[in-house]
Amino acid sequence: MRPIRLAFSPDSDDLFMFWPLLNGKIETDGLRFVHERADTEALNERAAQGDVDIIAVSMARYASLSASYLLLPHGASIGRGYGPVVVARSRTPLEALTGKCIGVPGLRTTAYLTLRLLLPSFDPKIIPITPYARTFEVLREGAVDAALVIHEGRLLYEREGFFKIVDLGEAWATLTGGLPLPLGGNVVKRALGEELILRLSTLIRASIVWALSHREEVIKALLAERSDSILDEVLLDRYLAMYANADTRDLAPDARAGIVELFRRGVDAGLLSPGAHVDFAP
Repeated sequence: MRPIRLAFSPDSDDLFMFWPLLNGKIETDGLRFVHERADTEALNERAAQGDVDIIAVSMARYASLSASYLLLPHGASIGRGYGPVVVARSRTPLEALTGKCIGVPGLRTTAYLTLRLLLPSFDPKIIPITPYARTFEVLREGAVDAALVIHEGRLLYEREGFFKIVDLGEAWATLTGGLPLPLGGNVVKRALGEELILRLSTLIRASIVWALSHREEVIKALLAERSDSILDEVLLDRYLAMYANADTRDLAPDARAGIVELFRRGVDAGLLSPGAHVDFAP
């Protein structure tokens, strides 16, 4: 049988959940895996090609992929009262950014969709999140009025001298009566068939469970392997507490409801195609 192709981001939470699977820490049921890494928006674009078996995508992007992919019920990044942040050179109300230029990590990201729901009118400028420092450089140069910061960079904006305008996870919870913000997840090709999908889902969940049960070991391994890491051990621990946790192991009912609500609001606002829905793998 050919190897199973994985694609995920180089961000710490993705590396954390897949590290046991790719480093011989769990039995793989006779399956072989090959993997590649790319930034979030590149993965969102790549998913449309359909040549990867399991791929990490933004939850907003999954809305247009459900005909070809199922969403795994684990491996998600969920913000419970926190999430990506809009930052600027000085404090200002979010409404003051109406019509202004805001740097964003991509037009298919959940962060962009959520910001558009909160601030319907602004001029987006795409700034790739790799390297993370580029977002802050563009903001510092004055090329944008504010920037939407995701992944590890959302822990570093204060160190870089910028001010939080809004935390999207916090604003989303207020908007929806307390629902968590579903940021990203892993999707699996429907064409693999029910039996193989179940085997893969079981293995990836086992990898997540192993990582959570051996958290310190995995953190040390990630720090040792990633010479490009922008986080020290303290910040990495903090980041993983946010995005590699019980919600990653199993999507709770309120997280599932958050996905449905995100799609509903996106469709109602004309930002997602009508009929956007979620289908879960076993």
